[in-house]
Amino acid sequence: MEVITHVINDTVEFYKWSLTISDKRVEKWPLMDSPLPTLAISSTYLLFLWLGPKYMKNREPFQLRKTLIAYNFSMVILNFFIFKELFLAARAAKYSYICQPVDYSDDPNEVRVAAALWWYFVSKGVEYLDTVFFILRKKFNQVSFLHVYHHCTMFTLWWIGIKWVAGGQSFFGAHMNASIHVLMYLYYGLAACGPKLQKYLWWKKYLTIIQMVQFHVTIGHTALSLYIDCQFPHWMHWALMCYALTFIILFGNFYYQTYRPQPRRDAPSKAGKSVSNGVPNGAILASNGVAGKLEEKPVENGRRKRKGRAKRD
Repeated sequence: MEVITHVINDTVEFYKWSLTISDKRVEKWPLMDSPLPTLAISSTYLLFLWLGPKYMKNREPFQLRKTLIAYNFSMVILNFFIFKELFLAARAAKYSYICQPVDYSDDPNEVRVAAALWWYFVSKGVEYLDTVFFILRKKFNQVSFLHVYHHCTMFTLWWIGIKWVAGGQSFFGAHMNASIHVLMYLYYGLAACGPKLQKYLWWKKYLTIIQMVQFHVTIGHTALSLYIDCQFPHWMHWALMCYALTFIILFGNFYYQTYRPQPRRDAPSKAGKSVSNGVPNGAILASNGVAGKLEEKPVENGRRKRKGRAKRD
């Protein structure tokens, strides 16, 4: 018991010390005074993951088509705003894409970068609604480990980023990720509009590829910063590389499971052998009663959708 008490006391003392080196510009901004609101939101999210399916078990799925259209296109606008603010502010502040230390001054351009990063952090909290909509629509199989891990950790860990390094090298990853999320939510928004747009949604596979490229670029950019001894907190560099590595593994596994080539099925040599494992060969491509169309897995966050009918009921 004494050991536990000692560890708790040391943790509290370390946190108090860390506050002395935090970014004073953001401490009065919403959600930034204490980690408790962020942790409470994330805990509520995890609680909903447990209680939501139980609540919906014996209920009809909600029809949220209009809500999904509004939500997805709103996220397109929000992420484009973040991308635009980071690009313009970083350019005005003459940021380097190779090494950019954090400037904690009240320079208007630096504060603008910090504000854009704060909005990026908030957007990760808003993205919890992705999971809420899946559960309300009883798309439980789309709430995968990758989906939950991505959403929960991004919002929680970015509180740390904003609290201590709201600027400098932090802008690079957020800038890149916001641009990708513009494309991603544009895809979801168009898919929610209905099957008439299906022929324009051939690029789902490439969104996953772009996301994996993003994580490799993040590791390369961070490793370069460490190599040249960029004056940015090294603990953040190492944490970011380890975090990006987990996504490379998870997204790589997802991509392999989703898009790996399917083995070719040999035609039966005799007309009398038309059944394999008790399933007629002619029904081998049937899915949900529709022959010839297999349900595809998601682009990102473990969502499962049919091609061209993503996020629809």
